[in-house]
Amino acid sequence: MKVVFNQAVIDVNQAPCSPDGWLAGTGIFETIKVNNSETKFLNKHYARAQETANALSIHIPSYSDVVKAVEEAVFGKLGSGMLRISFSQNQDWLVAHFPYKEIVDAASVRVHPEVVPGQIHKLFPYTNRIGILNAAREAGFDDAITVNSQGNICEGSVTNFVANIQGQWITPPTSDGVLPGIIRQLLIDNQLIKAASISLSQVQEIKSAFLLSSLRLAHPISRIDNRELALSHSFMEQIRALVVTSSVD
Repeated sequence: MKVVFNQAVIDVNQAPCSPDGWLAGTGIFETIKVNNSETKFLNKHYARAQETANALSIHIPSYSDVVKAVEEAVFGKLGSGMLRISFSQNQDWLVAHFPYKEIVDAASVRVHPEVVPGQIHKLFPYTNRIGILNAAREAGFDDAITVNSQGNICEGSVTNFVANIQGQWITPPTSDGVLPGIIRQLLIDNQLIKAASISLSQVQEIKSAFLLSSLRLAHPISRIDNRELALSHSFMEQIRALVVTSSVD
């Protein structure tokens, strides 16, 4: 597999990364959906990475350099794909493209049993979040939702979270320790959802819920722990339609 490392197209085995495209050390990363070589919201992902870079004093390349590398990575790729862009603290950067299998089944999720510190930046290594996801799967669930030290629901293991409570679609605010997801913000900007804290005690009031991410878009949740939820197909279609009509980079 070819990757773009520091603007050079090389084999993944020649780059200082794992076979699945993770750079060594620490840094910033973005995951972007690709469909038939078209990337969605690349400019928004770059802007988020730049904000994190500014906050953490990490240098990242220019947007034009990233666009050129992305074009080289996705050129001629057909079907659904996943693009991972990583910027390490030592100023190395990598663009890698992988096939992506769409998730079609609704998710059963559990409440993660441990308090998870909030994370407002998308950083690697990502092992703690992958660990939450794997632990949920080992317990017989598809995913998990995390809770902060104030007892408020934050997000999924690797996704944002939105729930219908008393007829209102609500997503936890970034002040509760939530990553400012691209799809999440798109829905807020278009007034489909609002940001407000969701106490763990409100789980019993949740009628429907989704996991949100650039890859999954709107992944419906069928149950939280042992409580069945209603599947809101109409809201899912609203989200997907909004994403389709929004700009492609």
